[in-house]
Formats: sequence, C-alpha cells, structure tokens
Amino acid sequence: MKYDIIVIGGSAAGLIAAMTSRKLYKDKKILVVKKLEKELVPCGIPYIFHTLGAVEKDYMGIEEKFKANNVDVLIDEVVDGNVQEKKIVTKSGKEFEYEKLVIATGSTPFVIPIPGHNLENVYTIPKNYKYLGTVQEKIKNSENIVIIGGGFIGVEVADEIKKSGKNVTLIEARDYLLPASFDADFGEIAKKEIESDNVKVLVSTKVKEIAGNGKVEEVILENGEELPADIVIMATGYKPNTELAKKMGIKVTEWGFIETDDYMRTSVKDVFAAGDCVQHKDYFTGKPSRLMLASAAVFDARIAASNLYKLKLLRTNKGSLNAYSTMIGGKAFAAAGITEAVAKAEGFDIVIGKAEVVDRHPGKFADASKITMKLIFSKECGLLLGAQIVGGKSVGEIINIISLAIQKEVNVKDLLTMQIGTHPLLTAAPTVYPLAVAAEQALAQM
Repeated sequence: MKYDIIVIGGSAAGLIAAMTSRKLYKDKKILVVKKLEKELVPCGIPYIFHTLGAVEKDYMGIEEKFKANNVDVLIDEVVDGNVQEKKIVTKSGKEFEYEKLVIATGSTPFVIPIPGHNLENVYTIPKNYKYLGTVQEKIKNSENIVIIGGGFIGVEVADEIKKSGKNVTLIEARDYLLPASFDADFGEIAKKEIESDNVKVLVSTKVKEIAGNGKVEEVILENGEELPADIVIMATGYKPNTELAKKMGIKVTEWGFIETDDYMRTSVKDVFAAGDCVQHKDYFTGKPSRLMLASAAVFDARIAASNLYKLKLLRTNKGSLNAYSTMIGGKAFAAAGITEAVAKAEGFDIVIGKAEVVDRHPGKFADASKITMKLIFSKECGLLLGAQIVGGKSVGEIINIISLAIQKEVNVKDLLTMQIGTHPLLTAAPTVYPLAVAAEQALAQM
C-alpha cells in the first residue's frame, strides 16, 4: 500500500508532524505507525504518581484527533526500510511505500550499568503507559523509594511520590540539582524546596551498588552508606531511538542522534526527522546538545511538516534555547538560554542582573509570591544570553517571553525600556517589574 506521507512515531513530534501535514496538504494520504495504542502527555508523566493519580488521566487522546482529521493509524513497529525504493516494513510483516517519510521515534531511558541495576523492582520512566502502570502499582505497596538522578524527571517524580507519604531519597552525582539548565544558586533553591517536603536529597553522591537477593533491598553509596529501598527508579537520562534510522542508512551523529539540517531533512532525500531522536545544537555555542523536550519536538515537527514538499516555513533561529519550566513543591522554576556556568566555560564575557520582587502589588494578596530572577548578558554588546527564574506560576509564561526575547536578539537596553502591562492581581508593580530591575542592574555593570 502506498501513502503520500508516513510518520513513524505517535508521541508529541509524531502527532504534530501528522496534524500539520494534514492542515497544509489536504489531499495527501497520511499514515502514522506507532508502537503503543495510547500515548502519554510526556511532561505529565511524573504527575501520574499522585496529582493525577492514574496513568489513564495522562493520555494524550491523539487517536481521536487522527480519526477526526482523516489520518490513518497503524499500531505496529517499523523494523526496516529501503530508502531507495521508499518502503518501510513493520514487525507484523506489512509493507508500505511513501513519498515523504518523517521519523519521530523518540527516546528511551538510559540506564547507568550500576551493579544490581537489573534486579526486580528497579525501574525507569519511559513513555509507556503499560510499564508505568506497573510502576505505579508497585509504588503504592512500597515504603522506601530511592531515585537516582537529580534532573527534571528525578526531581519531579520524587516530589510527586513524596506527596503519597512515602520515604523518598533523591541522589544526584553532581553538586546540585537540575544541573542541565540551572546554576548552583538556583539548584540550591530547588534542593531546599524539595527538602521542605521531607524528601531526603543527597548531592555530590554516587551509587556503588543496588543490592538485594533477587529484588531490591538497599542502595549502597560509594561512601559506604546503605539506604533501605523497596523500589529504585533510575532517572539518569534518555538516549535517542535511532536503530531504525541506522538500519536504513540514515546518517547519525557521534552521540547517536539523527543528523538533520535546519529544515529537519536527514541525509536521505525525502526523509525527515523530528523530536528526541534528532541531534539539536545549542543556540549560542553551536555545539551538539542533548536536548529532549516535548516543546522542542513540537517545534521540529512543525518545521519538518511545513517543508516536506517545498520550503514553506523558513527557519530563522539558529539552535535550541533549552526553554523549560517545572514545579517543585510550591514553586515554579524556569530557564532558557545558557547558564552562567556554561557562558563562563565557553569564554563569554558576561554580566549578571538579578531581581527579587513580589509578583503582585501590593504584596499582601493571598496568591502573591516572590520571584527570584537572574539574567545573563554579554558584557560587550548587552545581548541577552540566558535566564533563570523561580517563583509563582506566572514564571511559566515569563520564561516564554524571555525565550522569544533571546531568539529576537533583545539586549539589556531593550528590556530596560520595554513597554509593559501590569495589574495588581496579575503582575509585579511597574516600578519593580523583574525584567526591568534585572536589566538595570546588569546595565550598571557595563
């Protein structure tokens, strides 16, 4: 059977690749091949352990969207393909021809080969609803949970499981939490926030062994400390699913990601790629990035789908900004661009602007909270390079404004003189609006 457009993968990148294709190419025949019947909202996965309370409440619901938009769906796995003949082959033996192919095969949890990592009750956090349902049930009947990895997934999962009254220990090998997107000062704020919910946090700590007789009983640290454990969750990152791409002769990078150009075209004509399986690059340094965010996957997919048949959507940004936000305890954390540590390591001459203000005015409103903001600028030209924020829920949208500001090459004077709309119930006071306050502090150092 032949289709005009075939998308391999049904999560965020696959969904948007198919739906954008349908909007732009109304007469094209589109097929999505995906391994699982149900897809999860990727960013919602940690919240199945308490706030949502069930895996089913995190379903993306894309199956109905595909059906309503005349996109065919096949629950199967693509195991091979021939790019010369423009064919793919599924695990069940079905063959399909295509005009254009989009590979959106995502990522898989990366497990550090610690001794004992294959014991019973050692789990990861994949985007698999059946597997996660098992993890959830196991946790319900356990008391001592040890989470290895203090990145976004580890922190969010620890925060959620603790809400169910479990004894939770979070272990991070680096000196502070969330090291991929935040500097040490914000990592320390995150540590204090999650510790305030009685999560035991161990930083600068490595695991020597996961021990037990057939199943987990304890985690042994390199310093000799032994932690009782009924469940161990390995939140040690993800690796791209690119075995299929390699099998089809599509070029991958030294880190194992699919190599694409700015329009998500792979090394093979008429084959595109999007999402976690793609090699991204840092916006400022141009170096390879291991970015794996649903927001980036959606961006990739829109670019890929828009340019399947001709370059309709020209890409003007030059890399990935790592824009991210999360909730830890009662505080929102967000970041975009490069950190202060990375900027210094890369040789940027920088200045830092900081602001600590209340996000309502006056600050006596019940929902008022303190915003702590750090902006990183180039000292030479005043260009905004990065930002980190912690505060109330408004932080989630402020970081999106900052991300666009970086993308549009806004400088310190632009932020200082930006025209803003404020209201007592919605924002900080115009006299202490955090972006302007931080910009003013930075400008004084230039």
